[in-house]
Amino acid sequence: MKAGIVGLPNVGKSTLFNCLSNAKAQSANFPFCTIEPNIGVVNVPDSRMEKLEELVKPERVQMATVDIVDIAGLVKGASKGEGLGNQFLGNIRECNAIIHVLRCFDNDNIVHVDGNVNPIRDKETIDIELQLKDLENVEKRLEKVNRAAKTGNKEAQTEKALLDRIRETLLQAKSARIVVPQNNDEEVLMEGFQLITAKPVLYVCNVDENSAVSGNKYVDQVRELVKDEDAEVIILSVGAEADITELESYEERQVFLEDMGLTEPGASVLIRAAYKLLKQQTYFTAGVKEVRAWTINIGATAPQAAGVIHTDFEKGFIRAEVIAYEDFVHYGSEAKCKEAGKFKVEGKEYVVKDGDVMHFRFNV
Repeated sequence: MKAGIVGLPNVGKSTLFNCLSNAKAQSANFPFCTIEPNIGVVNVPDSRMEKLEELVKPERVQMATVDIVDIAGLVKGASKGEGLGNQFLGNIRECNAIIHVLRCFDNDNIVHVDGNVNPIRDKETIDIELQLKDLENVEKRLEKVNRAAKTGNKEAQTEKALLDRIRETLLQAKSARIVVPQNNDEEVLMEGFQLITAKPVLYVCNVDENSAVSGNKYVDQVRELVKDEDAEVIILSVGAEADITELESYEERQVFLEDMGLTEPGASVLIRAAYKLLKQQTYFTAGVKEVRAWTINIGATAPQAAGVIHTDFEKGFIRAEVIAYEDFVHYGSEAKCKEAGKFKVEGKEYVVKDGDVMHFRFNV
C-alpha cells in the first residue's frame, strides 16, 4: 500500500519526502526536480512499541512501515500530457492514497509557478487535471458499456448507471470519491475503475515556522474549501521539519520542537495519518527474540493477519492466541494475562483489533 505526495512544483513535496524517509530526493528551487518517483519506506511512529520493548526486553524491534512516493509536480494541462503530465498521472494511479501538499507560506525567494501564493487556486488546478483524466477514462468505458446495456445485459446496466453518476459528478468539477456506491456490486466496480479522484486524500498545508501550531489565513481558506470532503487537513512547516531532521540528538530535536510549541514532529503526525488513510492498522508479536508491529487492513481476520507473517500461517491456521494491548501493558506479561483470564483463544472468524498482541498456531 502506497501513499503518493502530490502538488504543484515548488510547494515543498520533495523536502517533505526527505523529512519522512531516509531516501534523499533531490530538492531544488525549480519545477520537475523530482522526475522519477522516489519511494521511501517509512516507520510508523507508535508509542506502544516503546512500552512493549520496555516490558519484553527483546533482542530487536521492528516497527510497522508505510510506503511514501514522491511524485513529480503537476502543472495545468497535465491531463493532456503537458509538463510531465502522463508520467505523473501514471505514477499517482499506482498509489492507494493521496497526500496533497499545498503551499501556505509567503517567501519571495521561492518561485511559485503561477506567480503568487494561492492554495485554493493550486488545489483546483490539480483537482481539475485529475478530474479531466478520470472523465476521459469514464467516457471511454461508457462507450463500451452502453452497447451491452442496450441489449439488456444486467451487469452492463449496473455499470452504466454507476458510470453515469460518476460522469455527472466529474462534469460538476467534483471528485469521484464523493460518489457513494449503493451496494456491493457497485463497490467492486468502483474499485475496478481505478479512478484517480476516487482515492482517499489528506491535505498538508505547508506553512512558515511561526504558523506551525495554529496555521494562518491560507490554512483557514483550505479548511473552508474542503469542509465537505471528509478529508483531514494537517499543518506542517516543512522547512522547520527539515531543520529538525538535521539535528544530531533526540534532546536537541525536543528543544527545537518546544521552541516551536510542538510536542512531536509534524512528520510523525502525517505518517500516522497516511497509515490511517490507507485503512491500515497494527497488531503485535512480542517475544524475547523480537517485538514487531505487523500491518494489516482494517477488518482483517485472524488467518489473514497470520498470512502477513507467512502464507503457510494462513493456509494451516488453527487458532490465534490474543491479548489486548491494554491488558498486556496492565499485567506486564503473557503469563500474568493468562492468570487474570485476559488470554483469549480465537478461531478463523475473529476480526483482529488494532493493538492486539498475537501468537498463531498452525499446521501445514
